Amino acid sequence: MDILSDLGMLTDFLGTTIRLAVPITFAAVGGLISERSGVFNIALEGSILGGAFGAALGAFLSGSPHGGLILGICVGAFAGILLAVLGVSLGINQIVAGIAINVLFLGLTSFLSRALLGHGVTSQALPGYKPIAIWGLTEIPLIGTVLFNQDPLTYLMYATVALSWWVLFRTPWGMNVRAAGQFPAAVDTAGISVTKVRYAAVIISCTMASLGGCCLVLSQVYIFTEHMSAGRGFIALSALILGRWNPLGALLACLLFGFFDALQLRLQFSHPDMPYQIFSMFPYLASLIALVFFATKVRPPEAIGIKFVRGGK
Repeated sequence: MDILSDLGMLTDFLGTTIRLAVPITFAAVGGLISERSGVFNIALEGSILGGAFGAALGAFLSGSPHGGLILGICVGAFAGILLAVLGVSLGINQIVAGIAINVLFLGLTSFLSRALLGHGVTSQALPGYKPIAIWGLTEIPLIGTVLFNQDPLTYLMYATVALSWWVLFRTPWGMNVRAAGQFPAAVDTAGISVTKVRYAAVIISCTMASLGGCCLVLSQVYIFTEHMSAGRGFIALSALILGRWNPLGALLACLLFGFFDALQLRLQFSHPDMPYQIFSMFPYLASLIALVFFATKVRPPEAIGIKFVRGGK
């Protein structure tokens, strides 16, 4: 309650909420694009981890956060290609394929981080992005500092959510994506390749999720550690379901998780005598409870998880 009576503390708390929600939002919005096209993307966790490793390696080798961002995106695109080949072309169970990619990236990033980065990358800060205040907007009471004194990747997240909503619901390509997940035969009848639409959606999906990993390394902790995705990909899956496969809804669900994550950090600091594991459960419990109460009647796209066969039933 002391937060509500102190404007400075409230501003800091809300800013932390935004920062913690950014990596999950990238993954959630990316995941819903893939699932709107009819492909389950369980590989969001691996994509975040791969993006984080790529960002660390790129920043380490180039000495620039831009190099890290480029390599992190490339690793995410590679994960998307793998998932598309396995789930779309070969028709392997998409959930199994996603889990396999998660396990692959879990082991691969652990091995390569030790082989290529050594211990130095976990003990010294990598080059990264710093907050940039937007002149004029930061003067808005309360929300000005919270929303407009952030790092470049947070601003990219704002643009990504808005652009994803516009593309999905206001462009012909977005209509094709939604139709491929709802009634792919109609897309095929219109002379549009369902496979190409799904390939593009899956690759974009994993690339966007990798931006969440880039954000972790380049804007928040400035180091790479093994398993640093810490379940954020699975939280993103629950967020996109809770948000009803809509970018704006997914953003709100991610902010809910970010709020409880920021709350548990503050409770850990204010109650050092209590086991921190008790507070660490808060965000995950909040996501679970929200799914139980608000997502029970949510229906996914009709053709999700089903390999499209031209002329098949």
